[in-house]
Amino acid sequence: MLRQPTEQHQQNGRAVIALEAEALQRLGEMINGSFGDAVAAILACRQRVVVSGMGKSGHIARKVAATLAATGTPAHFVHAAEAAHGDAGMVMPGDLLLIYSNSGDSAELQPLYAHAARLGVPIIGVSRNRDSLLLRKADIALTLPPMPEACTASMAPTTSSTMMLALGDALAVAAMRARGLSGDDIRALHPGGEIGRRMRAVADVMHGRGRLPLVPASANMDAVVAMMTEKRLGLTGVVDGAGDLVGVITDGDLRRHICDVATATARDVMTPQPKLIERGASVEDALELMRANRITVLFVVPDAGSRQPVGAVQIYDIAASPPWGQ
Repeated sequence: MLRQPTEQHQQNGRAVIALEAEALQRLGEMINGSFGDAVAAILACRQRVVVSGMGKSGHIARKVAATLAATGTPAHFVHAAEAAHGDAGMVMPGDLLLIYSNSGDSAELQPLYAHAARLGVPIIGVSRNRDSLLLRKADIALTLPPMPEACTASMAPTTSSTMMLALGDALAVAAMRARGLSGDDIRALHPGGEIGRRMRAVADVMHGRGRLPLVPASANMDAVVAMMTEKRLGLTGVVDGAGDLVGVITDGDLRRHICDVATATARDVMTPQPKLIERGASVEDALELMRANRITVLFVVPDAGSRQPVGAVQIYDIAASPPWGQ
């Protein structure tokens, strides 16, 4: 039977987080011209950034390669030990090597140094040991601050691997920002999963004109209820003579005006100045607008200067549709 958590367990956990947070603070303070040189080298790379490492550093290197690729920098991972058995062929002229090693002296990395030298491939080295073989071989050396590991013996990679990961994120995002990647660019790189779901355009999930429940401002309540029932979006838009949306009528509006239903018009019952979303906005923008206003449906317009609806989007459509669209 497992023991219940104790206060000591919690204190131990807090101590690890505090130490790693301090290490990240120190890492940020140490970012200097070498970091800028590394970002410039990534931007100047004609082919791919090849990321490598051994042990826990190798696990971090694999994740950094994925982050680079996901933020607009072509990159892939090569296992350092496998490089000596043929995988060095994955490093080609025009590539850039980004090598992680906590000690900087892992023997498995040496074939990569020799292969890079033959091809004229530059190396960015990341290590906590400024006198290491890796940083001596590197064209650009990024040194981690001398912080202890979080484990009891200060040996298992914990603090160091956290700093490596953060440094990889910093390199990837700095390069991404320098390239000026837009939301559309990131959306194209993340067609699946939760990121792909949030980054889709509203136009990809909205109901088109044929599904729009719209009535003129002069419509009586019979017409309003009939339109809401037919279109089944939970509301009706109210338009003026030019086709501009001037209000919406929800189930709640109908209940509040139940005593006037026999004589009221759509103009009398509607809530004016409805919230609108542009068709090019992201699904995430639509969700935020819905949450902020506690609504579940938005009418969609072509651009910020228009009030003529071209579609409607429900919160249920966003949740139910696949991330790559219909």
